[in-house]
Amino acid sequence: MSKTITADFKSRRDAEMAVEHIVQEHDLDRKAVSIGPASSENTAGTEAARADVEDGHLKSDTDGEPALHGKVRVSVQVDDANADKVMDSIETFHGEKVS
Repeated sequence: MSKTITADFKSRRDAEMAVEHIVQEHDLDRKAVSIGPASSENTAGTEAARADVEDGHLKSDTDGEPALHGKVRVSVQVDDANADKVMDSIETFHGEKVS
């Protein structure tokens, strides 16, 4: 039986790392995974990834605060046999399961 696991991440880097782990370690088809903003607003997450800070992707009107608006959402179509493994990968990279 197939189901969708959805989780939100505070940084785009964590979301992308989780996706890569899911695809490479659990041999899931990349087409079964989607990644995007958790809200209607485009975002890079709610926390700056190290590369964002080092590359200077910061708002000009704040004191070093990254230009972040909301969480990044990852959804994965899985069968029951892979559901626990996918959740482990999500949790490893600090994803929060969406109810």
